[in-house]
Amino acid sequence: MAFVILQPCCNDATCIDVCPVDCIHPTPAEAPFMRTEMLHIDPQTCIDCGACAEACPVEAIKSEDDLNIEDEPYRALNAEYFDRHPLVADELDPVAPPWRKADYSGMRVAIVGSGPAAFYAARELVAVKGASVEMFDRLFTPYGLVRYGVAPDHPDTKAVTDIFKTLAMRKTFKLNLGVEIGTHITHEELVERHHAVIYAVGASSDRKLGVPGEDLLGSHTATEFVAWYNGHPDYADRSFDLSGERAVVVGNGNVALDVARILLTDPDELERTDIADHALAALRNSNIREVVVLGRRGAAQASYTNPEMLALRHLPDIDLIIDSGEVATDELTQAILDADDTEPSVKSKVTFAQEIAAAGAAGRPKRLILRYLTSPTDIVGTDRVEKVRLTRNRLEQESDGAVVARPTDVTETIDTGLVLRAVGYRGVAVPDLPFDISRGVIPNAGGRVVDPATRTAIPGVYVAGWIKRGPSGVIGTNKKCATDTVDLLLQDYLAGVLPTPSHGTDSIAALVTERQPNVIDFAGWTAIDSAEKAAGKERKRPRVKFVDEQTIMAALS
Repeated sequence: MAFVILQPCCNDATCIDVCPVDCIHPTPAEAPFMRTEMLHIDPQTCIDCGACAEACPVEAIKSEDDLNIEDEPYRALNAEYFDRHPLVADELDPVAPPWRKADYSGMRVAIVGSGPAAFYAARELVAVKGASVEMFDRLFTPYGLVRYGVAPDHPDTKAVTDIFKTLAMRKTFKLNLGVEIGTHITHEELVERHHAVIYAVGASSDRKLGVPGEDLLGSHTATEFVAWYNGHPDYADRSFDLSGERAVVVGNGNVALDVARILLTDPDELERTDIADHALAALRNSNIREVVVLGRRGAAQASYTNPEMLALRHLPDIDLIIDSGEVATDELTQAILDADDTEPSVKSKVTFAQEIAAAGAAGRPKRLILRYLTSPTDIVGTDRVEKVRLTRNRLEQESDGAVVARPTDVTETIDTGLVLRAVGYRGVAVPDLPFDISRGVIPNAGGRVVDPATRTAIPGVYVAGWIKRGPSGVIGTNKKCATDTVDLLLQDYLAGVLPTPSHGTDSIAALVTERQPNVIDFAGWTAIDSAEKAAGKERKRPRVKFVDEQTIMAALS
């Protein structure tokens, strides 16, 4: 018997640290780690000790004996990974690098942002001797992507925040919520009061489709919609026309699937989650009965992960529909599937899509239609969205091996009043820092912020998370990303290249108190967290999210 990793996997490698037989892979030291959809347990090596299941922060690990029918595909996914990546015994046990053992007494680091990358970086820093950390976020609630990006019907994924709560007990860590860099405190003032500043501000904007009509009323970014239903204060007053029976989602990554699923899920089911009250009320009055998700390439190149696709197969009252012609295995796709270097996850995407296509519709009241090899060319309407024009694509392989979608002359039109564009997040420029407009990131070398003019590192300024590498990976991917940045910071400190703060340790607290009297610390957030959960308990929900500043402040009184 072995243990199996399931859909909620956060990829943060906590389970790897406790495994006594090294059977969970890829590890952060292995090349596939930053690219893999999830972690896997080798069924041949697992000794059934259960340490990984106890340590998993999102409860994503089960014993084979406890798997239900919905979980069964993960048994094969685990095994297939090790068929492709057989285990090789390490010659030596990993040894902590020397900079992790040094004394950093007196080193002060500021972290801007409070999402997963920010908290992982903070955990790494407070774990070394002597370092202290001040974290800043413009919002009055922490956790960034976990609170405002993870779908409300994925509560296990949100449990990763439990490991961040341990920082509340650290005297060397201080949280400052409601403090905006560039408004309350400048970048220069942060630099003057710390040896280093790490920006982990995520990617809060979105990419453009670049087609006519995408700015029509009724055409929105998925970024807006996700933030709206998750209770982000910047988006709470948005409205979406749910009066029509069909919505079109452009893009087929995990966010696109989240959006489609939320649109179609019974509001009575959503009421058991932490979805924002204003979104729940709107969805109760929704007429949406069909969501069409458009992917420009084939099933093998789909941006979603297999766990998210598998979760769609068991949605009550919703038919999952795929046209068999759109997932038929053509010559190019077959060559990709037969290639020795093709990951098992790619093959599984094709297999799952073809199985769904073969199953057909069951006559349920709602429909989720996954389209492949299809791109929008025009969003049509006079004053608002009325239709979407589509073109059929074919796959071609470039000389460098990249598979691209080329339009054909086959076109069609879909009637709809709501288009949600889920074609990727983008970072936003930070005041007083360089910005790479083309990539949507702060230019950096491994995490050290770089001056584009001189191509040299700016002493003491670092990045982690999506603003460093772009919007890629899952929540746990930010752990290695943050660890890599912190390693560079520690080495730079020991090398003596970090600037020495020109102000004392109490200086930043004085600035914050003067300019933002409503700043919330970790104790304050803990009180808000408890109040949200108490409000939820009355309604048999995990929590009721407080959205506006007035309600949040009332929870502190």
